[in-house]
Amino acid sequence: MLLTVENLAVARGGIALLEGVALSLSPGQALILRGPNGIGKTTLLRCVAGLQPAAGGRIVLPPEGAAYAGHADGLKATLSVAENLAFWARIYGQSDTAPAMAAMNLEALADRPAQNLSAGQKRRLGLARLLVTGRRLWLLDEPTVSLDAASVALFAAAVRGHLGRGGAALIATHIDLGLAEAATLDLAPCRAKPSAPGQGGGFDAPFDGARCSM
Repeated sequence: MLLTVENLAVARGGIALLEGVALSLSPGQALILRGPNGIGKTTLLRCVAGLQPAAGGRIVLPPEGAAYAGHADGLKATLSVAENLAFWARIYGQSDTAPAMAAMNLEALADRPAQNLSAGQKRRLGLARLLVTGRRLWLLDEPTVSLDAASVALFAAAVRGHLGRGGAALIATHIDLGLAEAATLDLAPCRAKPSAPGQGGGFDAPFDGARCSM
């Protein structure tokens, strides 16, 4: 198992968002998180990634952790495309960036400074970082923002290749990625119940058991 989430509760700014979330991912599996804006998809992913504490529950990750791709592309503006990718590869103890460059169609842009890329090109480069992390678990928050249809297809192929190599992916997205093999989890049933008057924005009471699960 590459990810286990049990009875997870998350909050943002002291406001309870989700509770009773349960899911698991084995090698080769992908799960799409669905739900309206503001329900807590980003907060859930950040908690799983270890970027903020959960309000409750249990998260079990692979020993090496996970690769997280949020709304920011994490690029150094003055470095070229190739230099940016090489920088991230070194961070993760990797060296070969050629497959990532090819997978996201960046080869013709290798020498272009990141600051001179279009929004879609920057996004492709940001996503290419996933391919040089060596992490088996990918956590992706709206990864296709700024991508055209052709680039979305490239990204879906990269995810499919990752799954084929024994990886797993947890993805929050509103669009169809064309990943027929991916399961879907609707977070609407996980929405935290409103607190009673005078109790602020916290959770009503300790929650025992999954409210929603894959």
